[in-house]
Amino acid sequence: MTNPYLQENSTSSMFMNTRSSVLIVIDTTRQPTDLQDGISKLISYAPHGNLVDENAMNEEISEFRWHVDFIYDAGLVEGEYVCKSNYINYTEVLPGDRFEIQVTYHRKIDAFRAIGRLLAAARNSYPIMQGEHGRLVNFREKAQFDTQGVMIDCSRNGVLRLQNIYFLLNNMALMGLNMLQLYTEDTYEVDGEPLFGYLRGRYTMRELSLVDDYAFDLGIEVIPCIQTLGHMGQVLQWQQYAHLRDNFEVLLPESEPTYEFIEKLIVSAARPFRSKRIHIGMDEAHGVGEGRYRHLYGYKDPNLVFMEHLQKVHEICTRNDLQPMIWSDTAKNNSLQGYYDELNNPASPELLEKIPSNLDLVFWDYYHTNPNTYAQKIRQHRDMGCLKPWIATGIWTWTRFWAAVPFSLKAIRASMIAAKNKEDGVQNTFITTWGDDGNECDIFSALPALLYYAQHGYCEDNEVDIELLKLGFEGICGADFDDWTFASKIDDTPEGISVTPNTNYMPNMSKWLLWEDPMLGFLSPQYADEDLESHYALIERQLSKAIELKKLSAPLNERLELPRRIAKALSLKCSLRKYCVNAYKRKDHTLLLELAHGRLMLLRQEVDGLWKYHRKMWMTTYKPFGWEMLESRYGALRSRLETMFDRIIEHTEYVRTIKMNGTFGQEEEDEDERARIPEFETTLECLYSGAKTNLLLDYPRAAFPSRLG
Repeated sequence: MTNPYLQENSTSSMFMNTRSSVLIVIDTTRQPTDLQDGISKLISYAPHGNLVDENAMNEEISEFRWHVDFIYDAGLVEGEYVCKSNYINYTEVLPGDRFEIQVTYHRKIDAFRAIGRLLAAARNSYPIMQGEHGRLVNFREKAQFDTQGVMIDCSRNGVLRLQNIYFLLNNMALMGLNMLQLYTEDTYEVDGEPLFGYLRGRYTMRELSLVDDYAFDLGIEVIPCIQTLGHMGQVLQWQQYAHLRDNFEVLLPESEPTYEFIEKLIVSAARPFRSKRIHIGMDEAHGVGEGRYRHLYGYKDPNLVFMEHLQKVHEICTRNDLQPMIWSDTAKNNSLQGYYDELNNPASPELLEKIPSNLDLVFWDYYHTNPNTYAQKIRQHRDMGCLKPWIATGIWTWTRFWAAVPFSLKAIRASMIAAKNKEDGVQNTFITTWGDDGNECDIFSALPALLYYAQHGYCEDNEVDIELLKLGFEGICGADFDDWTFASKIDDTPEGISVTPNTNYMPNMSKWLLWEDPMLGFLSPQYADEDLESHYALIERQLSKAIELKKLSAPLNERLELPRRIAKALSLKCSLRKYCVNAYKRKDHTLLLELAHGRLMLLRQEVDGLWKYHRKMWMTTYKPFGWEMLESRYGALRSRLETMFDRIIEHTEYVRTIKMNGTFGQEEEDEDERARIPEFETTLECLYSGAKTNLLLDYPRAAFPSRLG
């Protein structure tokens, strides 16, 4: 599987061959059999082309060559591996000899992480040029967890194309991450259910089987991740499933057809995979027992309804030889405030009595930056009888265009510090990337935080080696860590956002600024005191440099084109209405006309370019289904910009005409719709007093002040 972003059909010449001065050479046929297919995959992926098979080498030009061999050692502690070279200094290599590195490993995934470490070391130019290769390639690491993985949201419109799952798996292997979950509410094939995942790009069983095979070669377990109670609205919207509704998001507990349906889901979801583990969801089942359930069965405590449903679904899993896990925000505390309240211990006697003893609980928290918050909740999970709770942290990819990398790192750090406390029994963790509100975000903007999370998994300390992190990102991902982190500033103010231990979320300013209606500008009082025009112009310039000047050293930097285009559009849009209103109120119709033909026309061109670029990026990243939702947003914005232009032109032309007729100045009495622009006459109010730009808004709230009645 070659790197899908290093193809000639790219929109740029950035994907030129970017050989390093170090060539990492592996004779694949001499390596342990279980590694050979995985090594071949990683060789074809390597972003700098400096990982090669000795048997397929041409006359590769390189100043230095590292020859790598792998040895399996059953005596090593599981999760431990050792890298050792035969020379400390490259200049000491004798004539006829070669610089060799031996990797001793126990788990397959650790052998591949060793390759990732070597790719990172190969980017460290100073010691390499000094010949000091040995200090870069002699090291020992031990995994802190049995399982350290990734969950990708494939249910919020964006269903990753297989080549991009493979791309992700290659990166995961080089980082040492050994588990993948594809979160699929309805985007997987179920026998006899044509409306399950209908027009949503669902995966076929064949596709998921191919994913499992690819991951297996890399030492990665793929665990099916579905829903069996709440979050079922995409299916329950269809009349054919009305009999399974409690409400429009939640399945109907106690109903036999519901459990027949759930068993069909579980069997279908598990069939393509080797793993006997399955994530059955059950989070945020809001209103369970309160809808049709109450009409059919009468009132019952929703907590009891939930627990009885859980027991029945658990029985289905057991019957099918599957080990289930669930998100741990059960019905007793499924509000975020209750779930994260350190004083709210859900381990009540009635809960302990009914929760299945061999059920894995996944504690998820993406919001806190204080390790103590995580530690307290981990202990509460142990109180519930879950002695080895799973921990899920998150990369903030939801409701935004680019991952909020700086805040994600702080939340990940807090989570990992707590999880690495061996007394609390955490052996399994994973990191999530959600796509709430349309999956507008470039999913691969999560890569810096993903590597940071992986580094914590091989580090006993509270802090990771930042230099190694950045070299790893360049060597493994082919991109610049600082540039990708800088791109997160599209959601910052010029002064930045202060993150404290009490910070629970990050705003998504670029999203609501882009989709905000341009004529109404109803959110503009929130940013009236900010110089966002200069802020976004600076971001656009910096990202342009990061793309253009690092085509060789950081080829994947081309993905910064999305935030660059967004910054360019926002630099034009953020003050447009203010300028137009000022000109309108001063009756400076010449300036108003100049704004329409100048800034407004430029903005329309930039929005058109952004729309087409985003569309191309979507089509190469995801299946086409789901794009229609985002395209409708671009369509609305483009239409409103066109209307704004037409209204201004009509108004200025009308004023010019009445000036010629000598009736100028009587617009208030003129009933012609062209005489005034009422939207520019309305005094705007600050809707979120005190919040300023510190807002996290979804599209319906950000786009228009009115709601559909």
